[in-house]
Amino acid sequence: MNHRLVIALVAVLTAAPLIARAADQTVTLDVHNADCVLCGPIVKKTLERVTGVKAVTVSQADATANVTARVTFEDTVASVPALIAATTNAGYPADLAP
Repeated sequence: MNHRLVIALVAVLTAAPLIARAADQTVTLDVHNADCVLCGPIVKKTLERVTGVKAVTVSQADATANVTARVTFEDTVASVPALIAATTNAGYPADLAP
């Protein structure tokens, strides 16, 4: 067998478990104290700045309701505690929506 082929095969087999572990995860957060018309965009921008976040959508039932944020992130880079910490540090404590 060609020596280069063996090295390439070993490299692929070694990296395969690492590649298999990376996945996108989507969670929904209930964001508290976000009860004004400007809060939703602030929460969205805050979550988008977290490393590993790929997409954020926010919704608000009306101008005085709290915000719900749906966040998609790479689970090997970001985490739910990191998302919650980001919104909390911006003045909007959050928790996982039921």
